[in-house]
Amino acid sequence: MSEDLTVAERAREEMRAADLRQALDRALRQLDRAKGSRDDLVDAVYRAARDAADTMSVPPVKPPPKPTGKGKPETAVLLVADWQLGKTTPEYDSEVAAARVRRYAEKAAKLIARQTVPIEEAVLLVAGDLVEGELIFPGQQHRIDASLYRQTFEVAQLLTEIVRALLTVVPRVRVASVIGNHGAMGGPVRREMHPETNADAMAYQVARLLLKDEPRVDWPEPVTKGERHWHAFVEVRGRRWFLWHGDQIKGASFGYPWYGLGKRVLGWQTSLGAFDYSAAGHWHQPVRVTLNTVTHWGAGSTESANTFAQEWLASGGQEPSQWLIFQGDDGITSEWLVRVG
Repeated sequence: MSEDLTVAERAREEMRAADLRQALDRALRQLDRAKGSRDDLVDAVYRAARDAADTMSVPPVKPPPKPTGKGKPETAVLLVADWQLGKTTPEYDSEVAAARVRRYAEKAAKLIARQTVPIEEAVLLVAGDLVEGELIFPGQQHRIDASLYRQTFEVAQLLTEIVRALLTVVPRVRVASVIGNHGAMGGPVRREMHPETNADAMAYQVARLLLKDEPRVDWPEPVTKGERHWHAFVEVRGRRWFLWHGDQIKGASFGYPWYGLGKRVLGWQTSLGAFDYSAAGHWHQPVRVTLNTVTHWGAGSTESANTFAQEWLASGGQEPSQWLIFQGDDGITSEWLVRVG
């Protein structure tokens, strides 16, 4: 009986994916007619997001059974960044990226379900550069397999899948999201674009709209009006997380920007307010480091070998990975580097 139910649920998921692809195709045709200014692209993305949300039915996920584990409850904190969906290398493309994201969602959900203490919620920290973008550097258009437009919607679908996977094992999910530099639009003139105009932010908004009927999800609007949405504070069990992308650190001294990292994080504690934990991406290297009273996690990437890491970090390759961290009332209890290669 359970096998039949699993098959039926899988069929429904495939139907929803087909509905999303149809919405994407309609939106792409709209964009073709618009003939491509960046303002047209932004408008078309949001029109298509509303269209997808209005036409698709993404029903709420059935709540999981009440946890039976003993001990003090905890929260699962997931840090995702640097999927750079759309990028192509000899080992990486959009299909590989999507498969690895789905593998992460599956592994994270299983790890959460295996915990022997009650997991009361999951907090998904999204640190940006989930899209590869276009025109970020000269010749980039020859190293991608999907337009920025299609990258935006495929990332939105994957984010939706992660949230829905989490909802099968936790009572509620909170999402915090900041933008990366690869979502910047406008090529060499991107500094002239409105600071809110970022493909990461648009992907987040699409995902929020697709999840609008899910009462167990809390996802604040992923913009800062009139500004770059480059950081966010998240309260988790009495501790404060500081989420940012990572491109604010320039240079890579000693193989990783240790000096720049410490200087920035400790400076932000003074200028923006105290926090206990810091999380960022951008550097494609999973790392955990203590900076005075702050513990910082640097996200990995779903990508394999990366020419940026080779040039700036002297790293010949990387193991595709993302973090999963468990936090109790007294702080971090365990952390998992979830490998997805």
